[in-house]
Amino acid sequence: MEPDCRLYLITPPVLPPEFPDLLAAALDAGDVACLQLRLKDALPDAIKRAVDALMPIAQARNVAFLLNDDAALAASLGCDGAHLGQGDGDHEAARKLLDGRTLGITCHASRHLAMQAGEVGADYVAFGAFFPTLTKETAHSADVELLAWWSEMFEIPSVAIGGITAVNCAPLVQAGADFLAVVGAVWSHPDGPAAGVRAMNAAIAAA
Repeated sequence: MEPDCRLYLITPPVLPPEFPDLLAAALDAGDVACLQLRLKDALPDAIKRAVDALMPIAQARNVAFLLNDDAALAASLGCDGAHLGQGDGDHEAARKLLDGRTLGITCHASRHLAMQAGEVGADYVAFGAFFPTLTKETAHSADVELLAWWSEMFEIPSVAIGGITAVNCAPLVQAGADFLAVVGAVWSHPDGPAAGVRAMNAAIAAA
């Protein structure tokens, strides 16, 4: 049986040459529901190369492979889905384009945006940031009450994001988050990404 809350892994902003090996080790270390390729400033060619290198590693381990920001590119490259921000094109059009694939939508700390995402057929809504994060500038802060409200009212899964670590994640799990999205907690773990995945899964289980 799958745990109620699972790990949602996002790639670091810059991928070192050895990243495929690091990714394989991380995914082999414990339960990971999906991997989001998030290369904010990369050109389409670079994104395609990254997808070609990394998607087989994820899919061979039954880890869904999502592309950040671009539904059309995700569809054309054969990704399992896309994660879109509020400014990343027409969400309704993306839903049609990604028929049968996963569509996730960033909803910041907004109940209204989350309900809108549900109406267009999002497969999950992402809330955050819950904690300070170095990965991106924090324009929105969310609280655990939002997660608790959403999990009580709606069937659509929620993803919590923003500065989440093995040390601070317990309240998010207890509030009903279906997935915890992490970057630094895994890729910057002092003992390496595999240890980061093990630590996050242990913390989720303990919560």
